[in-house]
Amino acid sequence: MQSPITRIEPKIAARLSKQKYQLVGEHGGVKVCHWTKQSLINDRSCYKGTFYGIESHGCMQMAPNVDTCNLACTYCWREPHSDTLHKIDDDPYELFLESVRGHRRLITGYGGNPKADPEKFREAQNPKHVAISLNGEPTLYSRLGEFLDICHQHGVSTFLVTNGSLPKVIEKLDPLPTQLYVSVDAPNKEIFDRLCKPKFDQAAFHKLEQTLELLPSLDTRTVCRHTLIKGESLGHHEDYARLDNIADPDFIEAKGYVYVGNSRNNLTIENMPYHQDILDFSNRLAPLVGREVLSDRRESRVALIGREMVPITLPEKVRELPKDLGIAKPQQYVLPQA
Repeated sequence: MQSPITRIEPKIAARLSKQKYQLVGEHGGVKVCHWTKQSLINDRSCYKGTFYGIESHGCMQMAPNVDTCNLACTYCWREPHSDTLHKIDDDPYELFLESVRGHRRLITGYGGNPKADPEKFREAQNPKHVAISLNGEPTLYSRLGEFLDICHQHGVSTFLVTNGSLPKVIEKLDPLPTQLYVSVDAPNKEIFDRLCKPKFDQAAFHKLEQTLELLPSLDTRTVCRHTLIKGESLGHHEDYARLDNIADPDFIEAKGYVYVGNSRNNLTIENMPYHQDILDFSNRLAPLVGREVLSDRRESRVALIGREMVPITLPEKVRELPKDLGIAKPQQYVLPQA
């Protein structure tokens, strides 16, 4: 039954539903990460567990705008977004509650799975971490700061991933997320414009540089993430070092592009680096930014560059979820009939 709330275009909503998204609010969505499932049934965590101490079974992956982005990155494996920018101003408390309900709906089957850890399944009902990284560009959500505050009030840490194209939003964001990721997925403007394909603002790379200039002044953990594409953006160590030195982040993640999803329409499997390629890149970049390679995860083709690994600290909980919160109803979005 199609929700009367969503304003996502019907064709996009139908595709997202088929891909097991639970749509929340007018443009938002929740989807269970592969590593959340792995944690529940195989006691395996994602690289964020190794790098930052995140418990994957306690993580909820969501976005306030799964259908809206101002870039059309060739390497993005998510569903193509709307061709227009929507105003997104969902009530942040309701969006948080609906996201938790949706997350509970998506993991409900693990309650009867004999391979699932019962204690982990119980803990997963009330997420301890929100990864605002599912789809779309979250800084387009007008009430993002309020949403972060709601998460923190519930003792939930937040990882916010942005493409950095809206520096004024980052500058005014209050509170800041527990950890702020900026996607620095191209070493210079020429490659950025070719790979990231700005839809509405040809100065997007310069806006990214402005965001990086802000990072040293922000009172939160910061990360520059490089998605590295063989034959396209892999290499260019000096250019990446210039950007990283502007940002002076707590951590740098070097991560290999993976040939999945929508990106297969734009790139080839030959564009996927091997894990050794990522390690070679990281070992060359680290001394240029005064850091070292701290850790890596082969299965995710990712390396962590920094000075010291420090686990995140959960915010102090001052508010409980409603006892009668329940779970979201099943939903199925179908393409409208001609």
